[in-house]
Amino acid sequence: MFTASCFQRLRPSTSLWTNLGRSRSIKQHALTFARRQSSSVPSKSPRSWSPIIIGSIASGLIGYSLSAFGKPSLTSEALETEPKYGTPKDFEQAIKELRALFDSDDVVSTHPEDLRIHGYSENDYHPSAPHTVVVYPRSTEDVVKIVKTAVKYRMPLTPFSGGTCLEGSYRGSLVGGICVDMSGMNKIIEIHEADSDLVCQPGVGWMEINETLQKTGIPLFFPLDPGPGATIGGMMSTGCSGTNAVRYGTAKGEWFLNATVVLPSGEVIKTRQRARKSAAGFDTTKLFIGAEGTLGIITEVTIRLAPVLPTTVAIVHFPDVKCATEAVIDVINRGVGIQCVELCDSEFMRSINLFGASQRKYPEQDSLFFKFQGPTSASIAETAKIVKEVVQKHGGTGFELARSEKEARDLWADRKNALYSGLALLEGSRGWSTDVCVPISKLPQLVYETKKDLQRLGLVSIVIGHVGDGNFHTLLLFRNDKELESVREAVHRMVERAITLEGTCTGEHGVGIGKREYLYEELGEGTVELMRSVKRTMDPLGLFNPGKVSQINRVAGVQVGANAERIVVSRQDR
Repeated sequence: MFTASCFQRLRPSTSLWTNLGRSRSIKQHALTFARRQSSSVPSKSPRSWSPIIIGSIASGLIGYSLSAFGKPSLTSEALETEPKYGTPKDFEQAIKELRALFDSDDVVSTHPEDLRIHGYSENDYHPSAPHTVVVYPRSTEDVVKIVKTAVKYRMPLTPFSGGTCLEGSYRGSLVGGICVDMSGMNKIIEIHEADSDLVCQPGVGWMEINETLQKTGIPLFFPLDPGPGATIGGMMSTGCSGTNAVRYGTAKGEWFLNATVVLPSGEVIKTRQRARKSAAGFDTTKLFIGAEGTLGIITEVTIRLAPVLPTTVAIVHFPDVKCATEAVIDVINRGVGIQCVELCDSEFMRSINLFGASQRKYPEQDSLFFKFQGPTSASIAETAKIVKEVVQKHGGTGFELARSEKEARDLWADRKNALYSGLALLEGSRGWSTDVCVPISKLPQLVYETKKDLQRLGLVSIVIGHVGDGNFHTLLLFRNDKELESVREAVHRMVERAITLEGTCTGEHGVGIGKREYLYEELGEGTVELMRSVKRTMDPLGLFNPGKVSQINRVAGVQVGANAERIVVSRQDR
């Protein structure tokens, strides 16, 4: 029997493919070229042999692929644009085979509640889709076994780790499939203090890593700080960041040095060595950052660490978002020690007062929370002095610097309590949390137009921004299905607005299924087609997390809301 203990491995959230691909791609290009030659060159032309030779080369490559990828690639489905999955009977046989491969009853689960939890999220309102089976691997070898079983029976595979994603990245396929829960692979393998790096499995959380480093007396930390409960595999897969991004950047910086990945062919690769930098070929590590499990399953990661420095916190209030943003731009250009700077609108400040968890009552104005950083107390004091002068020049009032470590923790906790504080604004409400990102100078316009739109729709919301990098979050509150539809409409317009302002549909939450429809508009057809080509090459069977990010078959644009400002152009395969 499947024991209830597996449910304890599900992390709670408080904020809440290769060779066949190459052959296939070359064959398609070769056949296209051959057709052109045969139709445009006269039969007596000296070049009339080209189609024959090219066709022979393509046939040879296909023959080679048969040995490289195995029996599933023999069938014609592997060469089609639309993936073809196994039948329900195939899936049943796959589950039997998985149970035979793993001798523990806790590894393979078809328990209804387990399937529900892994295919549904309390953190978002995107369509749910349950998996057929959940498998809990303990090693890279286990993942290889799972992948080979999935390939054999054409069964979709979806990785799962912390379960904190907000854009539906771990939803099941519509036909079902295998959910690969990586939470059991949660070990810190090696800590290299002298090199400021750490090797770990994907199921360990960033908070656990930092707690372990602190307990062992190692003055280093991992600075990417998304929501509590987020794990290294999910953080890498979604290209996360957090409040520290203004100082330390995002997952797409150099914080992930290498990764061990199981490819859709079942092959295991390591993207690079552990050296701090490398100019050896393509940066294949970054290929998997933001790929959301569509190209491979991450089983081990080397992350870079940063030194722990003293910090303190300050808060200041402004007459409007424009003044606050201009102050931040000025502060950042002074080069002072800013680790975080967070924009909180007047409604958020009001929600803190209503929630009642804070030790203080705040002025209900647009405000900035600063976290200063420096090697000495003198350097922090100098930063605070410069920042105070700058913000006052931009209309900032009530500048307050924490007088103790406890006061600094309490101030920052008020900012980090955004979800629960925000819900206090509307009794009995639920919240839709989303983000976009624009150049910092465009942030005031984005916030102003978005808030005006929300007022027109009669929606209650709070605005929080990692203003140092133009990342804008909003929590939209609703109590019923009618209000939920208004929220969907508002999110759609907010994304369109951000893209118009040279921004992105997702600053740090990933794409999943929630932001997928906007990629053509934001990145352009050529870029998305390149992404799709990479996906087709690595995952020719379309098994790895299908339907997320840039899937093999194009996704038709969907108009969200009856009054949406723009309809994303529907694009079908030609």
